[in-house]
Amino acid sequence: MSLTERMAAALAKGAGSHMILLTGDQHDGDLTAADTLLPAAVLIAVTDRADPGVILTQRTDTMSRHPGQIAFPGGRIDPGEDVVTAALREAEEEIALPRNKVRVIGEADSYRTVTGFQVTPVIGAIPPDLIFTPSEAEVASVFEVPLAFLLDEANHVEATLEWQGHDRHYYEIMWNERRIWGATAAMIVNLARRLRWS
Repeated sequence: MSLTERMAAALAKGAGSHMILLTGDQHDGDLTAADTLLPAAVLIAVTDRADPGVILTQRTDTMSRHPGQIAFPGGRIDPGEDVVTAALREAEEEIALPRNKVRVIGEADSYRTVTGFQVTPVIGAIPPDLIFTPSEAEVASVFEVPLAFLLDEANHVEATLEWQGHDRHYYEIMWNERRIWGATAAMIVNLARRLRWS
């Protein structure tokens, strides 16, 4: 069974009754009827090789939102777009990943960010060893992390910080000197809980 088939089958199976998924940086009780979440999408690009990896970016320090943080390529959904179109467009704009090189596998669980976005991860398989060109304005670097490392629950460290007078719980994953945390880590944790390799 190919990587694409394995991941598609795992996503289609859905969450078991024992599985707890992370829904957002805010608890449901923190949200009011007046809260409006902006739709966004990210691309979880998985390299189709014997030991697959996941493509991540480090944002530039000049970005107004989340400067210097590790993220998936992605952003706001433009009018008339669906999540897949937006994720592919953003990946092309941010790291020059050609849309026709992505085999879309499916959508993973959406996640609310504390900055007011409802983010849907789109999972896609890409050929290994593509050359990426980071957008100078948005992306400081592009790198690949082994998928097995990201999915290993032993690497998911739960931490707490105080934000706006409340304790906020989040996950972080350390890959070499890079700190993957916040919404990106949460989406990885959710994906790890969803996927069950045979």
